Amino acid sequence: MLRTLFTVGLVTVAGLVALKLVFGLLGPLVTLLFVLIGFTIRVLLIAAALYFVIRVFSPSTAEKIKRAIRR
Repeated sequence: MLRTLFTVGLVTVAGLVALKLVFGLLGPLVTLLFVLIGFTIRVLLIAAALYFVIRVFSPSTAEKIKRAIRR
């Protein structure tokens, strides 16, 4: 039982050290990653909206775009 408690404590401390490393030393990189993910999501939403508008008003152009992307 004492060994189990010691192991749980050791794993907890190792987890805290890992979190400190990730968010302390590598914090700017994690922030940059989330900023890039946010930017990517915005670009994808704008592209999807534009494609939807093109699809509604000019289905033949949308089909050409679809074929060009699939190549």
